[in-house]
Amino acid sequence: MYTTDSTDAQWQIIKNFLANNTRKRKYDLRKILDAIFYLLVTGCQWRNLPKDFPKWQLVYYYFSKWRDEELFLYINDMLIEKTRISSNKPAQCTLAIIDSQSVKTTRVGGLRGYDGNKKINGRKRHVVVDSLGNIISNLVHPANIHDSVGAQLTIQNLFENTFGIKCMFADSGYRGKLIEQVKENYDLSLNISPKIKDSIVNKVSPKRWMIERTFSWFENFRRLSKDFEYLLESSQAMIYIASIKLLLNKI
Repeated sequence: MYTTDSTDAQWQIIKNFLANNTRKRKYDLRKILDAIFYLLVTGCQWRNLPKDFPKWQLVYYYFSKWRDEELFLYINDMLIEKTRISSNKPAQCTLAIIDSQSVKTTRVGGLRGYDGNKKINGRKRHVVVDSLGNIISNLVHPANIHDSVGAQLTIQNLFENTFGIKCMFADSGYRGKLIEQVKENYDLSLNISPKIKDSIVNKVSPKRWMIERTFSWFENFRRLSKDFEYLLESSQAMIYIASIKLLLNKI
C-alpha cells in the first residue's frame, strides 16, 4: 500500500468508468490506476515504477489507451458534477476562469517553444476552472504561442465538450480581439481583471484567486513540476488525472 493509492470508497466511485465488462483480467484495473497515481504524485519514470505494481509497459498501455479514448476527461467531468451537486451548486457551471502557466520541458523532447515574457523554454498549460476551482478543461501547447491565441484554442476545445458557460474571467493578457471573437463565436462574455489584487479596495479578486489556487494544487504532483511528456496529449491527460485525484479527495 502506498499513500497515493485510491481508497476503497474512491474505487467504488471510479471503477465503473474503467471497465464496462466483467471478463476475467490477469491484473486488477485498480492496481493499474494506482500505478498511474503513484507516477503522477512521486514524479518517477515509467520504468521505475515499483515492482509490486504491474509491469510498467502494461501500465503505460492502459494510460495511453484511456488517454486516447478521452476517458480521463469523461471521468473528470462526471466527478465535477458530483462535487458541484454535493456543494449545492448546479451540475453544469455557467461561470469559468481561464489562465495559463508556463513550464519547462525536459530532454524527453516533443513540441516546445520559448516564452519571452516568462523566460521559459517549454510549454504553456491553459486551464479553465469553475467557481470552485475544479478543472473543467485544459490545453497544452508550445510556450511561444501567445496567450490570446492559446486561449482561443482552449475555449474552442472547451465548447466541444461543455455547454452552458456564459461568463468567463481572465487577466489582461487576454484583452483585445479575443473578447469580440468569443462573444461572436460562442456568445461568451469575457471579463478582464487587470490585477489579481485590487489596490483600491485592497482585496484579492475572488475569480482570479480561484485559478491561482488551482495552479498551487499542482505542487502536490511532482510529475507536473515540469512537463515530462513527449506528447501534448499526455501532458493534458496528466492534468486531468491530477484533477481526478483532487476530486476523489473531495467526494
